[in-house]
Amino acid sequence: MLDGKIVLITGAASGLGAETAKLLAAAGAIPILTGRRLDKLREAANAVGGRNGCYKMDVTDNDEVERVVQQIAKDFGRIDILLNNAGYGVFELFADAPIERFQEMMDTNYMGIIRCTKAVLPIMQKQGGGHIINVASMAGKLSTSKSSGYAATKHAVLGLTNAMRSEFASMNIYVSAINPGPIDTPFLHIADPQGHYASKVQGFMLKPARVAEVIVQVMKRRKPEVDLPRSASIGIRIYGLFPRLADRLAGRWLNRK
Repeated sequence: MLDGKIVLITGAASGLGAETAKLLAAAGAIPILTGRRLDKLREAANAVGGRNGCYKMDVTDNDEVERVVQQIAKDFGRIDILLNNAGYGVFELFADAPIERFQEMMDTNYMGIIRCTKAVLPIMQKQGGGHIINVASMAGKLSTSKSSGYAATKHAVLGLTNAMRSEFASMNIYVSAINPGPIDTPFLHIADPQGHYASKVQGFMLKPARVAEVIVQVMKRRKPEVDLPRSASIGIRIYGLFPRLADRLAGRWLNRK
């Protein structure tokens, strides 16, 4: 089902993006790895195997995104799937976080998706369809202490995803959201450099290969949304129904950062 599909991946130099690229190549797809550091991208591309592409692209740069997306479409003839994976977070108290931090995270995590989708959308319309997958987060459904800036970007991503899904349906363009919990990737080295949060959630940490498997399945089945792990999604539904009770019962466990 993915054989020969052209899949553009943002934030593909390491972690989840790089793992997904490997699985896609194994499934016969042609992953196109993009990111800010060309040296790291080339290392990741060499590890992918099979046919792939590698392009420097900073999702915060409007002109670069437009130029690179057009080049990819020219080089490979089409773009079947866009995986909006680029993003980062910094875990700190709202009172301590500079305003610039909120702006920077929003520019990458939310506006990056808008830039890439805006660039890819005319290509998918012209070719008669496609699939856009946005990597959001469980934090987009349940915000906790020290994640105000990051969680806000992911809330925005989920709102955007739901609207795009409705708008793009008539264009034969599917839109999906992936909402993972904490993943054992370099993301946490930036978000939590001291490792306090990582050590507290070690037993619940998702492996990037597992999340990548789910992303590939979403590409195959075009599921609109997936929460990981599933047990957490049940907890989030309960929290939505009984937020005050949940805060009393699980607030200390949730605020582990």
